[in-house]
Amino acid sequence: MLTKRELKYYSSLNKVKYRKLEQRFIVEGIKLVDEALNSNFICELILTSESFAIEYSEILMKYKHSTIVQIITDAEFLTIADTQSPQGIMAIMEIPLQRYIDETRDKTIVALENISDPGNIGTIIRTCDWFGIKEIIISSNSVDIYNPKVIRSTMGSLFHVNIYITENIYGTLKMLKKSGKTIICADMDGKNLYDLCKNKTSVLVFSNEANGPTQKLHEIADLIITIPKFGNAESLNVATAAAIVISEFSKP
Repeated sequence: MLTKRELKYYSSLNKVKYRKLEQRFIVEGIKLVDEALNSNFICELILTSESFAIEYSEILMKYKHSTIVQIITDAEFLTIADTQSPQGIMAIMEIPLQRYIDETRDKTIVALENISDPGNIGTIIRTCDWFGIKEIIISSNSVDIYNPKVIRSTMGSLFHVNIYITENIYGTLKMLKKSGKTIICADMDGKNLYDLCKNKTSVLVFSNEANGPTQKLHEIADLIITIPKFGNAESLNVATAAAIVISEFSKP
C-alpha cells in the first residue's frame, strides 16, 4: 500500500510542472521499462500492480537485481497510470543532466522548433534513432519530451539518443553554423529535396505543425528545402515530412 502522499507524488509526475520540479518522469509498459533499465538513465523505483506481480513474477525477479520493486494494489496503479488499459508496470526514472550537442562530429543533427504535438515529436525521435541520428536539438517551447504520450511514441528511442533542450534554439543554431554546420530548414516552399547534394554536416530543422518555420529561423538557415508535391494533398504531417527528409540525407 502507498501512503496518500506517495500516491499524490507519483501521480503528479504525469504533469510537466511536477516533472520539472522533481526531475523525474514515468515510463509505462513492459517494453519501455525494459528499454529504460537497459539505458544509461537512472531508475528510482519500479511500481507494479498486484495482478502484474502474480502473472509476471519471473520478470520482477529479474528487475529486483537492479532496482527497487514495489507492488501496489490494482486500484492504486490505475490512479497513477496515464494509459487507459495499463499493463501493470511502470518505472520512476530520473531526468538526466543535459549533455551538449557534439558539434565536432561529422554527422547529421536534427533540430525541432516549436513542435507541439506529442505524437509528432515522439515519432521524429524514433525516426532519428532508426536512421542512426544521435544528436537532437529541441526548443524549450516544444512539448515536453518526458510527456507520457511522447515516451510511448518514441517506442524506447528516447533512451538511445542525446536530446538537448535549448531555451534559445536560434542561438544554438548560430553556434553550430559557426562550427561549420549547414543549417537546412524544411518548409512548404524551397529547393527540391531530391535535387540537393547532401552532406553529413547538416542540421535539419523541422518546425511547428500549424505555423511552419519562424522568420528568425529563415534568417539563420543556409538553405530552405521542400518535398515536391505530385498529388492534391494540402500538406504533410511534420513527422512524415521529417522521415522523408531524414531518409534522403541518410543515403550513403
